[in-house]
Amino acid sequence: MEYKLIAVDLDGTLTNSKKEVSPRNRYALLEAQAKGKKVIITSGRHPMGVKDIAEDLMLGRYGGFIMAFNGGKIIDCQTGQTVESKLFPLEYLSDVVSVLSDFNVTVMTFDDKKIYANNKVNDYTNVESEILKTDMLVVDDFVSAVKFDINKLLIAGEPDELDTCRTLLKKRYDGLLDMYKSAPYFLEIMPFGVSKGSALARLLPKIGVEREEVIAFGDNYNDMTMIGYAGMGVAMSNGEDEVKKIASYICESNDDDGVAKTIEKFVL
Repeated sequence: MEYKLIAVDLDGTLTNSKKEVSPRNRYALLEAQAKGKKVIITSGRHPMGVKDIAEDLMLGRYGGFIMAFNGGKIIDCQTGQTVESKLFPLEYLSDVVSVLSDFNVTVMTFDDKKIYANNKVNDYTNVESEILKTDMLVVDDFVSAVKFDINKLLIAGEPDELDTCRTLLKKRYDGLLDMYKSAPYFLEIMPFGVSKGSALARLLPKIGVEREEVIAFGDNYNDMTMIGYAGMGVAMSNGEDEVKKIASYICESNDDDGVAKTIEKFVL
């Protein structure tokens, strides 16, 4: 099979433990694009946390895409235009925040430039701010502060506590919201039906690529729909066991250039 599109997650996949794209990974993706392959960076991150990497990989020159917020927003790097944006239903915000108020978790969301967070601080509160390299505004009344369209909620806290939160919210919002972990300490709460896999399914017909022609890389739960959808789903060896179970192939870790080695083997 000739793979025409490479969909690659960032954290724990394309970037190493230092949150950097290694020279070998960078070269492999540039070489693939030079040979006519499309690249999509798929991430739970806000677009501002993906933009610099996309520019370094020359996605604008080669017609690639950013799929931010786990597929909630797709941006055409060549034009800079938003292809689609799926919004979080704000009518659920007050109730979700109320449910989470019994837990020591930070509730966060984003506007175009900064992070908004409630006033519950834990060991993981500042991780997203450090990743995005942007300011965080901590507010006492989170619901009242969010007077703008949002794509997702990000919940930060202890892994076991987030599992409990997910179970409660999943039962309460079955068929209304989607939620999954993007890291042991991050729970993503999304509009219903928004995932990396569903976003890929909507985008491919627009760019003339079949699902069998997609190779997708990921390491965590929010990558599972994408890995299951792609013609070749690749799990990182550092990934979660559940992700590895559904993958077509398990590659080397994010600290051992797993993305580059797989592209060299199956794409170049």
